[in-house]
Amino acid sequence: MECFVYGTLTDRETAATVLDSFEYRESATLSGLERVDGEYPTLAPGESVTGRILETDEVAALDRYEGVDRDLYVRLSVPLETGGFVETYVGDPEALDAPAEWPGDGSFEERVRAHLDENEVLVRAE
Repeated sequence: MECFVYGTLTDRETAATVLDSFEYRESATLSGLERVDGEYPTLAPGESVTGRILETDEVAALDRYEGVDRDLYVRLSVPLETGGFVETYVGDPEALDAPAEWPGDGSFEERVRAHLDENEVLVRAE
């Protein structure tokens, strides 16, 4: 799996504590969302955020690290400018004490998915 990372996992030493096998691809920019810092970094509707493309087969390890089972983050597919998709993690600002809001109705995950469907959000590899 290729994953756009923008926070703690951009650091090789941190990624190595989470994953046995991974490789960084190119630097990238995610347009349509911006980084917001709370207890941990997350994304919110906005301009853009820079990060890296990380490749690994250890999806379950990433999900555990990001707290997907605890509803801290959701994993979502985001289109690549050149075609295809990469995954990224978006944290619930309420759970992370981050100053951000996602518009719309429904659960946090439903609001994020709706925003991605309704807006031009994509990753540009550099």
